Amino acid sequence: MFEQTFKNIDDKLWKDAGCSSELDYVEQTSWILFLKYLDDLEKDRADTAELTGRAYTPIIAPEFRWEVWAAPKNGDGKLDYHKAMTGDDLIDFVNIHLFPYLKKFKSDSPDTIEYKIGEIFSELKNRLQSGYNLREVINLIDELRFRSSTEKHEMSALYEDKIKNMGNAGRNGGEYYTPRPLIKTIVKVVAPQIGETVYDGAVGSAGFLCEAFEYLKAQPGIGTREVEILQKKTFYGKEKKSLAYIIGIMNMILHGIEAPNIVHTNTLAENLADIQERDRYNVVLANPPFGGKERAEVQQNFPIKTGETAFLFLQHFIKILKAGGRAGVVIKNTFLSNTDNASVSLRKQLLETCNLHTVLDLPGGTFTGAGVKTVVLFFEKGAPTKKVWFYSLNLERNLGKTYPLNENDLADFLTLQKTRADSENSWSVDMAMVDPVSFDLSVKNPHRKEENVLRDPQTILDEMRALNEESAEILATIKELL
Repeated sequence: MFEQTFKNIDDKLWKDAGCSSELDYVEQTSWILFLKYLDDLEKDRADTAELTGRAYTPIIAPEFRWEVWAAPKNGDGKLDYHKAMTGDDLIDFVNIHLFPYLKKFKSDSPDTIEYKIGEIFSELKNRLQSGYNLREVINLIDELRFRSSTEKHEMSALYEDKIKNMGNAGRNGGEYYTPRPLIKTIVKVVAPQIGETVYDGAVGSAGFLCEAFEYLKAQPGIGTREVEILQKKTFYGKEKKSLAYIIGIMNMILHGIEAPNIVHTNTLAENLADIQERDRYNVVLANPPFGGKERAEVQQNFPIKTGETAFLFLQHFIKILKAGGRAGVVIKNTFLSNTDNASVSLRKQLLETCNLHTVLDLPGGTFTGAGVKTVVLFFEKGAPTKKVWFYSLNLERNLGKTYPLNENDLADFLTLQKTRADSENSWSVDMAMVDPVSFDLSVKNPHRKEENVLRDPQTILDEMRALNEESAEILATIKELL
């Protein structure tokens, strides 16, 4: 039911002049979906309070509750068309009354769902121009239920699909969506524990935090105390872009974290020298944006100056890890071999201050819509690297939208990584064999002969597209500086 409802909603949004892309569809679906979710949450809280003999004070004032403005019902439990606003009346109510009311919740404490309501509606705006289209979308969303754990799980899975589609439609596919099989694999290797803090400073749609939550809540021995720790004291994130920030909050809420600890800020604007022990985390899981260029004033926050966004994030992640902390970070594979001063200095810092124990080399096409090749760096902070275990993911098919990465593709890596054994696709490199000047860590599988094989045309086109987009971003940054 949920899947068909989402398709029908997209059809309605497609007809509206205010929505022109998949990004708009997700954004507009999100705020309406959130208010329906909030209504069901309030009903659950009221039922729980009644069972325990306590009074419950609703979050939302009577005139702004879902059943009053969005879906008033008659005696038969069906929509009361005499009371349900539509057309200009509905648009005016949403824009002039509802959104301003919900924005005021931002004055509450940051660790409450009330504060998140205020943040969401301070960042978003209603883009639908037709109150008739909005009425039809509301009617469709009113059919959805978030009461049972099964319903919530199905909804969160479908919301992930919408984020995936949005990523594929955007200029940078990896910006919003990291393939879930890859995230699950990274989480399993890093293996966060209950009581540890988990951080993503480039949180995007919060895929890493959501999967870490799923991983941890499935661990044996979860009781009331552990649930409280997972809800309030485990997951932390930062996100610069407004839409990604909202989607990240929504995604975590749909996965069951009521008041996500995600802050809307530019992580890279923080000076590394200001990070204190109290600011550090046990685990870092992230896929920082690659290809971006940061301004000179942002670069001043880092000891290794570079315009490459991902390299700044990697410095941030190393600094913000606690001693003994663990990380799984996606980065462009050129990081391993670039000869510029920043790349060499950053590799040196990573190898000398952290144990880079595993490098997972991913094939092109792993990130749909982004042709660049990437690797995953797995490291622990506090001791220098002595040996690096490499695994090159070689598949018999070309990855892309039609044939995306799946968990079976990564099963061999997960098995071998436990013992870091050699195989046709894996090998180890002793640090004594690494050039002490360049710290070159190029992925060169000694077990496979290099073959002069013509690349797939689609891979070439994807790489060309990625380079064009990167060039466009650089030009845009230059224009801003002029």
